[in-house]
Amino acid sequence: MDTYLEEGPKNPIKIQDTTFRDGHQSLLATRMRTEDMVSIAGKMDGVGFWAMEVWGGATFDSMHRFLGEDPFERVRTLKQHIKKTPFSMLLRGQNLVGYRNYADDVAKLFVDKSCEVGIDVFRVFDALNDFRNFQTVVKRIKANGKHVQGTICYSLTERRMGGEVFNLDYYKSKAKEIQDMGADTLCLKDMAGIMSPFDVAKIIMELKKEITIPIHLHTHYTSGMASMVYLEAIKTGVDIIDTCLAPFALRTSQPAVKPIVATLYGTNRDPGFDLDLLLELGDYIEKIAPKYRDYLAKHKMSVIDTGVLRHQVPGGMLSNLVNQLKEAKALDRLSEVYKEIAVTRHELGTPPLVTPTSQIVGVQAVLNVLFGKYKMVTNEVKDLVFGLYGKTPTPVDPEVQKKVLRNHKRGETPVTGRAADYLEPELDKVRERIGNLSKDDYDLLIAALYPTTGEQFLKWKYGLEEKPPEVRPKTLEDIRREDEAIAGALEQLCKSI
Repeated sequence: MDTYLEEGPKNPIKIQDTTFRDGHQSLLATRMRTEDMVSIAGKMDGVGFWAMEVWGGATFDSMHRFLGEDPFERVRTLKQHIKKTPFSMLLRGQNLVGYRNYADDVAKLFVDKSCEVGIDVFRVFDALNDFRNFQTVVKRIKANGKHVQGTICYSLTERRMGGEVFNLDYYKSKAKEIQDMGADTLCLKDMAGIMSPFDVAKIIMELKKEITIPIHLHTHYTSGMASMVYLEAIKTGVDIIDTCLAPFALRTSQPAVKPIVATLYGTNRDPGFDLDLLLELGDYIEKIAPKYRDYLAKHKMSVIDTGVLRHQVPGGMLSNLVNQLKEAKALDRLSEVYKEIAVTRHELGTPPLVTPTSQIVGVQAVLNVLFGKYKMVTNEVKDLVFGLYGKTPTPVDPEVQKKVLRNHKRGETPVTGRAADYLEPELDKVRERIGNLSKDDYDLLIAALYPTTGEQFLKWKYGLEEKPPEVRPKTLEDIRREDEAIAGALEQLCKSI
């Protein structure tokens, strides 16, 4: 391909927008409310995005738990305003939108109802890249006539792609598996922003020789390399990329769309977007951003964190680690935890660090630092070692396996089959548990996916209990009053000095 993208046939890059999902999940703890999306939804529909990622990931959890919003209703509402652009969601395979594997009956119903409310593209991933955890959901997505985007979680054990685990052959093999299962597109998901520009060029060039389905690249700006990664990928022929509207871009989010559009203007990969419209949309996000400022990380000045190249800790996982150490009054031991994460990850089978394995490894690393190696073990680590999340990329350390599974209620010999085959159907038990609190299958799923907080939300939804103040929306007027109060306090302080 022409190095300068100014010769050859037109091949516009397709762009998926992540503002309404990964953008605010990465930067603002997934706190953006539906009301702030609706105001620009119609104009977003006019940009020409390949798709808009509006759901999945942590949105389901955050909406019902912290915002008091019905997750399914968000999709219905946005669909009323966005009529041309397909809706995309992030689906954690058999984990769905939770943090464990759910039984097949839950998985099937969730996919059916997600299609019913308006999801068109399902980006399906598994934290272990064990594609047996795709089987149930992919069948249902296909049965509903929707788009399956099979995903490989990108990970490293070295500074660059290579070594005995996550090498080029690994990614080529996984890509062929995804194409063979009938996926419509392949996504390379770089959740920590650790992919290097020249590695991505090599991967895409080689994958183009192996598979025929379009390749979609997803990365985060965390390390500062993401824009360089995209440019090399675009030059090498990647088909689709993810971007976000500023100011919900950069940091641990995706690259901003406007610089990409400006860079490609007049080339054979120019997406043809209206830059003025994008500027207008960015101005709106800037206007409502103060409502969410309390969730923006303030612990450092830098927009990037090149330390991620060493510890590979995604942004969401890092905030969890910091909070755990703060509660234990041991924040000064964060550097020890970083080192222990690498060791714990290796001992537990070298899983890519993405939800839920990032939390599983991270929490265990904290416990190992604070209390000694595997003196305290979480139930999730036990399930991981037992095989209930799937097959890990490398074998679990035998000595660690013995410690973790000693006197384990499920047994001391790990299972090796498809993880969900060891799970009993769940929906009938959920129906019995919540009774009349569930009015339809959507309510049933909320309670099935999140038994405690889901049931609490349904009580709010149907007026059986009042929503607490912390889940009520904050307005720009609230922000103005807060700023005035702070200014007044500072004025009084200055007068007293």
